[in-house]
Order: sequence, then structure tokens, then C-alpha cells
Amino acid sequence: MKLYSYFRSSASFRVRIALALKGLSYDYMPVHLIKEGGQQFSPDYKALNPASLVPALQEEDGSVLTQSLAIIEYLEETRPEPPLLPKDAAGRARVRALALSIACEIHPLNNLRVLAYLTKTLGVSEEQKNTWYRHWVETGLETVETMLVSDARTGRHCHGDVPTMADVLLVPQIFNAQRFNCRLDHVPTVMRIHEHCLTLPAFAGSVPAEQPDAE
Repeated sequence: MKLYSYFRSSASFRVRIALALKGLSYDYMPVHLIKEGGQQFSPDYKALNPASLVPALQEEDGSVLTQSLAIIEYLEETRPEPPLLPKDAAGRARVRALALSIACEIHPLNNLRVLAYLTKTLGVSEEQKNTWYRHWVETGLETVETMLVSDARTGRHCHGDVPTMADVLLVPQIFNAQRFNCRLDHVPTVMRIHEHCLTLPAFAGSVPAEQPDAE
């Protein structure tokens, strides 16, 4: 397998964690989102992923998968052990809800192309851009915190005591939040789970600083 990734991309970070948790090896193919005007816009990469986004996962047969959650679900279906989703339907729905709260309600509002549009097209100042970023991250994580503390199924991880897809989504979002100096003292359960995850090799080895293209 080949993983087209950018070290700071939280979507790529998610897939790196999932691959590591499942013990899968892959070739790391760096796609720098800023150099050369953004390597994701090169004709070669657009041929792999017309959306010009990372990550993309290329299987040994040449097939290409895009969108981090679709890739993670694909890995879950094709390499089911160890599982990243609970066995029961209600548990799977809860884990997906936690993951989607991050992937759909937080991440799209603060990814690179949205922030670039705010500053380059709408003329928003750097301070205003950062205020936008922090607002959506902080309020979104507060929702995740409420989902965690209000449910007895929360354990050492978001759901029980083993990593699930929810943890795979949570950790990269916290890294982004810390990078932009977001307030995090209002989400103690989120931070407890984040810190525990980073004691596990699959998470620790997937952090941006450990990637071949890290700067």
C-alpha cells in the first residue's frame, strides 16, 4: 500500500493511526500542501484524487481510496482485526457519532483551504482567522466532551477501554487545537483520553513530528 500524506494534515494523521493500530505497513508518499503552490494540485496527484486533498490510499492492485473516514471504514471491512468499531450496533453508532462530530462539525470549518479563503479571498486578518478557528474548535470539542461525560460507555478511551475510530479522530483534532493555542481546559475528559492515547505506540508513532516529511 501507498499512503499519500502530509505530516500536519489531521485527515492523514487519522489514517496513519488506523493503519498502525491494525499493524499494516505502507509506503509513505509525501504531498506537501504548501510548497510549489501546493503539491496536491499537481496533475499527477489530481489524477489520483481529483479533489486535491490528502490522504489518498493506493492498494496493491492500484485502486485508490480517498476521504479519511471512507479509508478507515474500508480498512475495517478488509482488515477487521483488531476492530475499530464495537460489535454491537448501538456502540458502532455511538463511535461513528463521536467521529463524525469531529470530521463533519469541527474539521471542515478550520482546514487549510477554508482558512486560506478567509484570508486571501475575504481579506480577513490573521487575528480574525485565528478567532474563527478557535471558536469552532473550542465549541465543537465542548460538544464532544458532553457526549463523553454523559455516557457510561466512555472508559479509558472514547468508547470502552480499547481504541476505536472515535479516538482515531480525536487525537489529530487535539494536535491541531494545540497548534492554534485553543482553549482546552474546558474539555478534561477529551484531554484525558488524548493523553492516554499518546501512551500507545500506534498513536505516538503517527504524530506529525514522527513523519518522514516533518519540518
